[in-house]
Amino acid sequence: MSGPSVAPTRQDPGLQPERTVLSWGRTAVALLTAALLFLRWLPHYGPWILFLIGIAGTLAVSIYATQRGRYSARVTGIAAECFHSDVAAIFWTSGSVLMMGILGFILLLTG
Repeated sequence: MSGPSVAPTRQDPGLQPERTVLSWGRTAVALLTAALLFLRWLPHYGPWILFLIGIAGTLAVSIYATQRGRYSARVTGIAAECFHSDVAAIFWTSGSVLMMGILGFILLLTG
């Protein structure tokens, strides 16, 4: 005789929310690493490089701060079979990275 069966807390056998949170976590770590690497450019390019460091650092911290909410929204969406992508976060992240690239290119041209 077996004991009572325990219902799983998540209905997603592929663990998609966990993979999504891990990918956002890797993005935050990459941005934080980039911000730290920008510190090496500070003596050569001057205080303007602080804008790049600020953008990368702010983006990394904001991704980290929103992880819990993003995870619970994904789990709830999958359980309800009504899942919506976080388009605002994707555009905000893409725009910030594009801005860092443009600023970096301008610094290279003027430095």
